[in-house]
Amino acid sequence: MRENAPHDGRYQRKDDYGNYTFVLKASNGEPIGRSENYTTSSARENGINAVKRDAPNAPIEDLS
Repeated sequence: MRENAPHDGRYQRKDDYGNYTFVLKASNGEPIGRSENYTTSSARENGINAVKRDAPNAPIEDLS
């Protein structure tokens, strides 16, 4: 997540009849994160920008 979040090309933006979401994908194309539902495309872009900003420095928590 940390490595992929800053790269805009790793975000697949989806618009399903007014329901805006995004999927963050790894370099191999596998999905590694899915967003909440947004009501506008600009809200979705704000969500993407928040992930780009916060994910690279987010703490890692080992739950094993």
